[in-house]
Amino acid sequence: MGKPNLVPYETIIRATSGEPEAVDEVLQHYSRQIRLAALENGHINKDTEDSIKRRLISALFQFRLDGQAT
Repeated sequence: MGKPNLVPYETIIRATSGEPEAVDEVLQHYSRQIRLAALENGHINKDTEDSIKRRLISALFQFRLDGQAT
């Protein structure tokens, strides 16, 4: 069994620091899963898709790698 396709650690560090290009990389990495989660009756609900993206971005900025709670 191979390694799962993960976002590189360095990208996560840059994204949690607010680097726009890294945030875009994370969004691109999860774009397929986001679109699948936003499916309603066979169509992508744009509002749901945007909501999921906003929540992912928010979670990136709250994520701490030093073990401390935010």
